Amino acid sequence: MSPRHIDFGNAGEDYAASYLKNRGYSLRQRNWRWKQWELDIICENADELIFVEVKTRAGSDVQSGVQAVTVAKQKKLVKAATRYLSAMDLWDRPCRFDLVIVNDDGNGFRAEHIENAFDLTDLMGGGNSSWQPW
Repeated sequence: MSPRHIDFGNAGEDYAASYLKNRGYSLRQRNWRWKQWELDIICENADELIFVEVKTRAGSDVQSGVQAVTVAKQKKLVKAATRYLSAMDLWDRPCRFDLVIVNDDGNGFRAEHIENAFDLTDLMGGGNSSWQPW
């Protein structure tokens, strides 16, 4: 990735973090890593722990932010989240996965927040997912 692309993504994550904070979310951590997995933003709202994937797009990007969160990406997010829950001893907390799409249309950033961005039941092969604390 080019430094310009990385800077653009970082600016989008900064905007998303500010967007969430302005809406009453408490930020716990940003860019939490374990091995090759990363969680962009981890925050709280009331008693719920929220893992937020951020996708920053320019007006000319072909792939939407939603399309970029493929099943493979979702599985990576789940693996990272399970490691985070274990490392922080937070398995008793209700959790969800959100997506914040940050678009730059040339006139500045705009955010779209999608709560419960994907269904874990489908990812875990249907039925009752054994890892889920909720």
